[in-house]
Amino acid sequence: MKYLLSIFFILSVCVVSYGQSLDPNYLAYIEKFREIAIRQQKTHGIPASIILAQGLLESAAGRGRLATEANNHFGIKCHDWTNDRIYHDDDEKNECFRKYQHAFESFEDHSLFLVNRPRYKSLFQLKPTDYVAWAHGLKAAGYATDPAYAQKLISLIERYNLHAYDTAQKGLFACHDETQANEVPVVAHPEREIYKSNHIKIVVATVNDTYASLAKELKIAERRLRRYNEVGEDATLQTGNVVYLSKKKKRAACSNRIHVVESGETFYSISQVYGIQLLSLYKLNNLSYEEGPHIGQILKLR
Repeated sequence: MKYLLSIFFILSVCVVSYGQSLDPNYLAYIEKFREIAIRQQKTHGIPASIILAQGLLESAAGRGRLATEANNHFGIKCHDWTNDRIYHDDDEKNECFRKYQHAFESFEDHSLFLVNRPRYKSLFQLKPTDYVAWAHGLKAAGYATDPAYAQKLISLIERYNLHAYDTAQKGLFACHDETQANEVPVVAHPEREIYKSNHIKIVVATVNDTYASLAKELKIAERRLRRYNEVGEDATLQTGNVVYLSKKKKRAACSNRIHVVESGETFYSISQVYGIQLLSLYKLNNLSYEEGPHIGQILKLR
């Protein structure tokens, strides 16, 4: 049983495609910086998905030296920079990189870096929802020397459904979804990260996690935990699986209105990604329980 999340997450957490493991560090990064990315898109016209994907890639989800020691999330070198700097081995040894006081400054400077340089001018003629063209455009304009740079960005965007943020409307995270009437208190191990998907608390399974061990750790009855995740007594967990800590909802979060089916996905995996009850997914799309999804199928989530 493999499935993935939007976070995420969406997000409340952004998601990845079915069949690949979620990286909790990536989910946490997206959760932390998603709103900054959306504001940057509204202000400067750069897709939020591109901003987040570049941040993830260039900063190793905020764990790289440039990010931790210089708040530089986009690998921007000094060029004409006159403020604080840090020296770091990149294409060459001991190269000069910009240093910021706060991460937000890095996001803003990244946007201005693209806006103010003529070689990126053509990008702003693209639709802010065309992340594929933006990714290839960045590579063609020389943002990175890695020949696979564009594909890496696209892979991150599609794996974590970052493109959902490109169409985020004002007040997205304040939209009034149904309340969490069925949510139960969670007392987690100090080292266990709690995320949210569709405004529902979740954890991401790690090595050796089982429904029984999580139920004990989180002080939730195992039978209830399995019911929340719509699995039987014989279902097992794999690293990267999303585990909901309260009942899933009858529709997805405001930002997730449709889903385009990809290879390897099932209706169950899609329901786990978006925190939507499997029965509701069938009903929203007028599908019989015997049907399976097909690649390219557009599913309603709300």
